[in-house]
Amino acid sequence: MIEVSGPDRLDDLLKDYFHPREAPADLSRRVLSAERATVQELARLEKRLAIQATPRGVCLIRAAKVEEPASAAARRLAGQAREQIGEYLRGQRAFFSVPVDLSGVPDFQRRVLEAARRIPFGEARPYAWIAERIGHPHAVRAVGTALGRNPVPLIVPCHRVWRSDGGLGGYLFGVECKRGLLELERRTPVLEGCASTRIVCRVGCVHGRHMRPDNRVVFASVEDACSVGYRPCKVCKPSA
Repeated sequence: MIEVSGPDRLDDLLKDYFHPREAPADLSRRVLSAERATVQELARLEKRLAIQATPRGVCLIRAAKVEEPASAAARRLAGQAREQIGEYLRGQRAFFSVPVDLSGVPDFQRRVLEAARRIPFGEARPYAWIAERIGHPHAVRAVGTALGRNPVPLIVPCHRVWRSDGGLGGYLFGVECKRGLLELERRTPVLEGCASTRIVCRVGCVHGRHMRPDNRVVFASVEDACSVGYRPCKVCKPSA
């Protein structure tokens, strides 16, 4: 509730409301500088990543050396993951289709990670949300520990989980990287449609690679796309 102590105070409040102060002269420069710093941070992360896979899926992503996949199938999945992660970090992908193999993690952690995977691109949830989703509302700290040991960050988006007080919380690749990923997702469109085929896809779908720039239409939701005659892609299934 706003306290008003006379007509002068009311005039000041109305003036501030209808005539907001001008933005600082260097605001654009600072915004662009921060965006460049984010791009550089994520580019460094991409170069540092090492990926391990089994024939069933990606099982380990770290910013350090890991064992090379033993089988041809595992190497193919690791290569696919590297390609998709690179596209994601460059703002060219809003989802991952490469499978993950979580068979080596404990049951509680696997449930935590599966809940984290359901957080939509560009959104975030508190640790307590995960705890409630897996049926352990008082296990917030255990949820944080499980996410901190996430074997496949980025693909399983533990960076989309933060503290209930609004703080970012910890992250395997560092808090600045976590902030950068959240900023990246806020800037990256989730859906794009092709004006010639009238198909709407998730950004990163194979169909988008062949789309001419002048045919590209960005949508906020599948419902918006369908309302103007587009249909969901059968490959990336944006309505799923």
